[in-house]
Amino acid sequence: MTASAPSTVRDRITLLAYGGGWRLVRLLPERLAYVLFDVGADLAWRLRGAGVRRLEANLARVRPDLDEGGLRTLSRQGMRSYLRYWCDSFRLPDWDEHRIVSTVRAEGDGPVRAALAEGRGVVMFLGHLGNWDHAGAWSALRLATVTTVAERLRPEQLFDRFVGFRERLGMRVLPLTGSGGSVFGALMRTLRDGGFVPLLADRDLTAQGVEVDLFGERARVAGGPAGLALQTGAALHPVSIRYERLDGGSPRHGIVVTWHDEVPVPDLPPAQDGQRVPRSRLVAAMTQSCVDALAGAIAQHPQDWHMLQPVFVADLRPDPPT
Repeated sequence: MTASAPSTVRDRITLLAYGGGWRLVRLLPERLAYVLFDVGADLAWRLRGAGVRRLEANLARVRPDLDEGGLRTLSRQGMRSYLRYWCDSFRLPDWDEHRIVSTVRAEGDGPVRAALAEGRGVVMFLGHLGNWDHAGAWSALRLATVTTVAERLRPEQLFDRFVGFRERLGMRVLPLTGSGGSVFGALMRTLRDGGFVPLLADRDLTAQGVEVDLFGERARVAGGPAGLALQTGAALHPVSIRYERLDGGSPRHGIVVTWHDEVPVPDLPPAQDGQRVPRSRLVAAMTQSCVDALAGAIAQHPQDWHMLQPVFVADLRPDPPT
């Protein structure tokens, strides 16, 4: 992959900020690095910029029982979890195999291992929960080669760095756009060959997502995991990730990766004219089942849902003209 030079001052600043972060955070003592990121999270929370306000709006759907003070406390915990993800990710390239593996606790991975052993592909519906890069690195070491998709970032050099970072962790990364080929087709081939495909899907990046019920409201998420499972016969599993505090010493936190029950192709009644059930209805039903599983996990650990972007349909619609 060839990196182009940053095209704007903003792109250059973004690239310098991330590049400096990768270098500096890896040089700091671990405890100091995480303390500084907690301080940064608290500062961002106090300033209450657009990302924090969006996080609070999303968390208000998860916990409608909270008053304003309770919601603010939860969003502070959420920002600390979100910045912990970034500190982890900056430092991950220096973690050895023992560090990666010993700080992961897996739940419900038995059926996934059985499917892979039989040569059946597995596609996972992931949420922006906990640290999915850590989970991907663990999976590459303990389950199977990971093939996933990444949203293309600006500047291009930054995207290349993120791809290189994930590839060094043992993942194969396909760009969502601009690759000159069909991402869906490449993922289908991977799954038909018995591959392992985790996809972040609790937010739609294409404007062609599936509308689902999420915490009593309509939300738009990605239908790709269900579509791939339907097309290839791969096992479809919702997967949630959360942080857990470790006993004493360093590191302070690990992650819990939970594979929820496989989502089967539903046995829906045919259309009134006797025609076969449309593929879109099957994808919608399977996607809703995935979202239901993730919603349960988010409700239990809302602070680890790093959703600082709009996902609910009411927030995606432009404001009406005044």
